[in-house]
Amino acid sequence: MGDLVPGIEYVILFVAGCVAGILNVIAGGGSFLTLPLLIFLGLPAVVANGTNRVGIVLQNIGAVWGFHRHGIVEWPSLLWAAVPATFGSVLGSWAALMVGDQAFKKILALLMVAVTLWTLWDPLSKQNRHQQPSGTFRNFALGLGFFLVGIYGGFVQAGVGFLILAVTTLVGVDLVRGNAIKVLSVLVFTAVSLFIFAWDGKVHWPMGLALAAGTVLGGLVGVRLAVRKGHAWVRGFVTATVLLFAVKLWLDS
Repeated sequence: MGDLVPGIEYVILFVAGCVAGILNVIAGGGSFLTLPLLIFLGLPAVVANGTNRVGIVLQNIGAVWGFHRHGIVEWPSLLWAAVPATFGSVLGSWAALMVGDQAFKKILALLMVAVTLWTLWDPLSKQNRHQQPSGTFRNFALGLGFFLVGIYGGFVQAGVGFLILAVTTLVGVDLVRGNAIKVLSVLVFTAVSLFIFAWDGKVHWPMGLALAAGTVLGGLVGVRLAVRKGHAWVRGFVTATVLLFAVKLWLDS
């Protein structure tokens, strides 16, 4: 950050947060932009990983409130989705704190490419959403799926929304209710994960709050854009940008 005008990194993070907030609403994967950016601005990878979660928590507070206003939030999902995800996030966060910076950069670069290619394949559109598993199997599958998702989310966070929607879709939950379950679960387990990173001193609060201000604003803008244009028009931009970041991360590590 030494080559930048003093304070300009906060402006950059606010703008990037706005873009990430829009992407999280329209297409998802905003953290694949903000997490590498925090690293490029000079934060150690593990600190960037913790700092990125400040914006995620605040954005999802707004998202849960928005779904609640429309009567869509399924509060019982706290039991069979958020609770197992939170247990998983504790394990994932611990693993992230144990991994060295260079190894984490390589892992992040691989995940960025893998998740981007997976979303381009768009498996969610290929699922038969009319299949409705039995209640017992559904709850067991969701609990196990969210535990595994929590491990991933605790470790890296970026792209976890795609995985949550995959789990809910596979067990017959429509995308509207799936998104409501997603924001509530992400809010709970990311708050716990953020606490773990903060307890270990791995959160840069000023940068995290600058990023968070942008993501909250971007989320509000994204709702309007999603209604007007949908997410197809940003897919090419998201893909190109994420892949570029992934290549740079791999080379830098």
